[in-house]
Amino acid sequence: MIRKEFTSHVDIPDAKVEGPDGTAADIAAEAKRYEDAIKAAGGVDVQLLGIGTDGHIGFNEPVSSLASRTRIKTLTTQTREDNARFFASIDEVPIHVLTQGLGTISEAEHLLLLATGEGKAEAIAATVEEPVAAINPASVLQFHPHVTVVIDEAAASQLRLRDYYVHVLANKPANQPF
Repeated sequence: MIRKEFTSHVDIPDAKVEGPDGTAADIAAEAKRYEDAIKAAGGVDVQLLGIGTDGHIGFNEPVSSLASRTRIKTLTTQTREDNARFFASIDEVPIHVLTQGLGTISEAEHLLLLATGEGKAEAIAATVEEPVAAINPASVLQFHPHVTVVIDEAAASQLRLRDYYVHVLANKPANQPF
């Protein structure tokens, strides 16, 4: 999916894309291999994330452990419906995926969350402004020291402190990196 939807459209060769093999015969061994590959590479510099309408990131569905590692997850009906646009039919959308856990994601140096559209507004507001809780997996981003959230007006529409965030961005010190 990463190759098809992202890296094939930018200047990142396939040989530089590392992902877990969800078709591996031994899923537990593959998850460990993938975690070991991340460590061997020196970690992840920038983790690009999307967010589901229910607050999931990286297919870590609601009530996922905030400390989880790469493992198999069962997708919710909502997640499968939301991702059906990438397939010929809903029947082709996997029920199970092999994904980085929230603990794995949280170890990246910089997390970059992108979201657009009104359909993501509730999840963004819960992620940014509500307490950290497993019911909203993306809320774990509040614990990370370097997160950048890039959203459009529609995705920002339910933020109670939207005006404050706009003010902060407009008055960001010149020497403060994103």
